[in-house]
Amino acid sequence: MERALRLITGDSQSTDVDLSIEQWVGLFLIRALEIQNCGAIVLDQQFRVVLVSELLCEIFDVARSEWETGEIEHIFALHSVLPQPFDRSLLEGNVFRNRSWRFMNGLKRYDMLLDGDLIYDRGRLIGACVVFRNITDVLTLQQQVLQSDRLKMIGQIAASTAHEIRNPLTSIKGFMQLLNERLSEREMQHEQGYVTIILSELERINGLVNEFLLLSKPKQMKLVPIRSRHILREILPVIRSEAMLHNVTIKYYPNVALAPIMVDKELIKQVFLNIGKNAIEAMSAGGTLKIREYQQQDDSNNLIVEFIDTGPGIHLDRIEEVFEPFYTTKPEGTGLGLPVCQRIIHEMGGAIKVSSSDQGTTFMLKLPYVHLHNRV
Repeated sequence: MERALRLITGDSQSTDVDLSIEQWVGLFLIRALEIQNCGAIVLDQQFRVVLVSELLCEIFDVARSEWETGEIEHIFALHSVLPQPFDRSLLEGNVFRNRSWRFMNGLKRYDMLLDGDLIYDRGRLIGACVVFRNITDVLTLQQQVLQSDRLKMIGQIAASTAHEIRNPLTSIKGFMQLLNERLSEREMQHEQGYVTIILSELERINGLVNEFLLLSKPKQMKLVPIRSRHILREILPVIRSEAMLHNVTIKYYPNVALAPIMVDKELIKQVFLNIGKNAIEAMSAGGTLKIREYQQQDDSNNLIVEFIDTGPGIHLDRIEEVFEPFYTTKPEGTGLGLPVCQRIIHEMGGAIKVSSSDQGTTFMLKLPYVHLHNRV
């Protein structure tokens, strides 16, 4: 097994190892699976690991040498791999196909489909094999397509009704303002209080209509090259003012080495403010909001802006719903803020992701750099 494992890792010292045809075929198949973003584990009759692909070492964050220490159930338990993807019943004939399994390694989520089967040699059971298909990116893409279709449908409804709603709202607001003036002349303060409440609710409805219109079709974008730190510095006073009301500390980590991004300045300010305000309001007992900007080593096309809070986090079962229209945990929320932010980011050619734990929530925004010939 040790020689085979060295070959899987691509150890240059292993080229002189003499393996059987079966072993070479096994190594070839595992390499082929990795090319397809799949991993595999081969087990013997004692449920010990014989072969494991590098992809699974990375996903489980388990060093290759540790796989050789004992039975796989013990390895899973030692590294808190829960729920365990399979158990010893596999060797008893409980094979499976397309078993759905989700694994969280820190803040990183993996969605997998598992196939488990037995291995026979001349009719004699010698072990088992489990193939892990990493479908995380596929599911993410499907969710984005469904989300886009849903937003499009809501946008069509909004576009056809928003103006019809706004016209009577304008009339009602105008008459209420006139009524308020008459009540003021007659010093009817008690009745004025009712009118003030009505005007406030009308403003709330009007704001909801505006969000519907933006959700249906964002205003014409004016993409310009600008450095993200310039935008963040403009909105920081507003964010810090909001933070003071919630006993939240703001920590901003600018990066002067980053190139300009191509965005609509006003719309990206709206996105930053919305996400920052959401993060602050999530920390009802106070906390810290970190804002940082950087570039990932494996991505030279996008700049990353992260908003990291120390709130209670979002439950794993709910984290996929935060970009759903009308989903909100706020008593006065409309549930349209994050869908609008997502729509704006996508229109600019970027992406927005969220990860969460009981230590807090992170919103990561990918924003495209200016093309080289346009950089300033």
